Amino acid sequence: MREVTPASNAPSTPTVDARQLALALDHSANAILLCDRNAVIQYSNDGFFRMFGYTREEACGRQPQHLLLGTHTDAETIRQLGAHHLAGKPHRADVLGYRRDGSPLWVSVVATPVPAADGTVDCFINVLTDITAAKTHEVLQNKVLDALVREVSLAETMSLICREIERVAPDLRASVSQIDANHMLRIIAAPSLPTALVDYLNGQPVGVGGGICGVAAWRNRPLIVADIATDPLCAAHAGELLSSGLRACWANPIRSSSGQVLGTLAFHYLEAREPAPWHRALVELSLHLCALALEREHTRARVHQLAFYDALTGLPNRMMFTARAEQLLASCEQNGQQVAALFIGLDRFKRINESQGHSAGDGLLRDVAQRMAGVVGTSALFGRQVGDEFLLLVPGCSAVQTAAICERLLGAIAAPLNVGQITVNASASIGVAMYPVDGRDIDTLLRHADLAMYRAKDEGGSGFRFFSLDMNRVAQERVVMEAALREALRGDQLTLHYQPQLCSRTQQLSGVEALLRWEHPHMGSVSPARFIPMAEECGLMDELSLWVLRQACDDLGHWRQRGVPVPRISVNLSASNFDNATLPDQLRGLLQEYHLGAGDLVLEMTESVMLSAHARVLRNLDALHALGFCLSLDDFGTGYSSLSHLHRLPISELKLDRSFVQDIEHSETARSLIVSILRIGENLNKLVVAEGVETECQRQFLAAHGCDLLQGFLFSPALPAPALESWLEHHRGALPAA
Repeated sequence: MREVTPASNAPSTPTVDARQLALALDHSANAILLCDRNAVIQYSNDGFFRMFGYTREEACGRQPQHLLLGTHTDAETIRQLGAHHLAGKPHRADVLGYRRDGSPLWVSVVATPVPAADGTVDCFINVLTDITAAKTHEVLQNKVLDALVREVSLAETMSLICREIERVAPDLRASVSQIDANHMLRIIAAPSLPTALVDYLNGQPVGVGGGICGVAAWRNRPLIVADIATDPLCAAHAGELLSSGLRACWANPIRSSSGQVLGTLAFHYLEAREPAPWHRALVELSLHLCALALEREHTRARVHQLAFYDALTGLPNRMMFTARAEQLLASCEQNGQQVAALFIGLDRFKRINESQGHSAGDGLLRDVAQRMAGVVGTSALFGRQVGDEFLLLVPGCSAVQTAAICERLLGAIAAPLNVGQITVNASASIGVAMYPVDGRDIDTLLRHADLAMYRAKDEGGSGFRFFSLDMNRVAQERVVMEAALREALRGDQLTLHYQPQLCSRTQQLSGVEALLRWEHPHMGSVSPARFIPMAEECGLMDELSLWVLRQACDDLGHWRQRGVPVPRISVNLSASNFDNATLPDQLRGLLQEYHLGAGDLVLEMTESVMLSAHARVLRNLDALHALGFCLSLDDFGTGYSSLSHLHRLPISELKLDRSFVQDIEHSETARSLIVSILRIGENLNKLVVAEGVETECQRQFLAAHGCDLLQGFLFSPALPAPALESWLEHHRGALPAA
């Protein structure tokens, strides 16, 4: 065989001399130590000097722990490191160490044994990496953000922030306070401060007399007190603070995204001192997390108020009233008590709105609600149903006592009131149903009280009536109405009207909403508010919705063929529709039949659909989203909308309920709630559509605050298909091509 010799240009192993190796080690960003078996430093690089401040001469011959350990270094971690070192095993750990000047830092220690020629461990190479910033983010930010995602309570989240601050910076004590409605500071979390001190500081005013945190919140800037014993700002509270072991404090205002001061984050020290540079970086991150948690809580409170309380009167809305009423009835059943259910409706309220304006009408409702609340007392449950209707539940009340309450209510309502430019003597009609005789559940009681109220109205108003069995003829009338609706579905009595939806910025047409209308040959125009609930109750909703979908697709298909520029149609579907397993297939078939795409339809749902726990509803929502349909949440704000549901479900659009839009011009609360909802939509990347826009002032407010789409009488009422075409032709110059 012929021997093969290596090519002359084959790569050779590079050589590194001692000088190059020393330069490489000294330029490393890490601190590198070479220690013998007894953990005595034999060599240190320049990185050790840069990180800790000790020269090579000062380090060699000493053990690392004698140089780097300090007051708050974890002794157990050091013991374990020493044990591994003596055993000749590799080891690593995160340690809170101290520089030569006494300032702390977190380091990652990685110790690698170097074997001798005989296989025994001769020495260790220790690599120390500064992980202060990473440790802060890892320990603090990740845990707090996880708590926010899991919707942990505010107190728990703030306690977590304080504990994690103290874990990465054990030389301080942290506390978080929130400004309450009375402009007082309420301590939310202070896990390491004495309970007596927390009790003493709780409720301090925001201002000069409010101690360190109160002044920081008032000035809206950080405040450092390096020595509590000598600072005049602490004169009033120094005794309590010093007796608790605190010698210095650094208070920082927690600001919202808009700059509003929400509370304070304070670092307390056990010795007189200034904050360390590390603490300044720590407070910047912590303030951001505290602001996130407080803003989340404020949003949650606003949404809760929006969901469960009437924006105009502050009374519980129908949902909250019903929930509390069920609890009250259960308690009265156990105690064998009677309960009076009152349904109160103002007489001729519409005339006041028409003659004096909606703001005057709203003022009347607020005044009347306040008067009635003064009559019913604290033991009764009082709420607003809708419009000019109120609900009242009085426990332990006999029929005779109920009659006396009705008389007092009517008298309070009838007292003169200034409404707009006139003085009126309002009146009301009250219907009464008694538990348990007239019903054993709240829905039955209110339905019977409602019937009795309408009987009182029919008899001239300004009076009250108790429910009686003869009023059940109303139920018989509903049977007739149901038969008429079935006939309307088979005949030619139902039509769709369309209301335009315009982009708030460009005024261009974004789509139209399909609204169902019923014109009966004898009863005339029947309100959807009357026949839609009935259709739900009698099982006609699926058939009715399919008719609406088919008619909407038919109209849109014809418009597309003729070049009429309608971008899309929004169709309202009920909770029962979304619980129908065949809904995706029905919609897919309609799109194919009329040569349309899923993007041509917007499917509107109520909040009850979004909150449904039925697996079939959730599967349908996912299937419709996968097909490309836009899902819209109708009447947002009138029920309980969980942000976690909004985040999880495939909802693309929120429809702001018209009741809030109507209050824009005269209610600061309504304006604040609207802005909150718009920010929710913006942060969750969802379109927001405002319904019921009737005035230029409303339009300007919504547009200025970023509402995407607007619809209402300011632009156009709901129109039959031919009238919509005429409207489009008239506005063609401002509308996009189809």
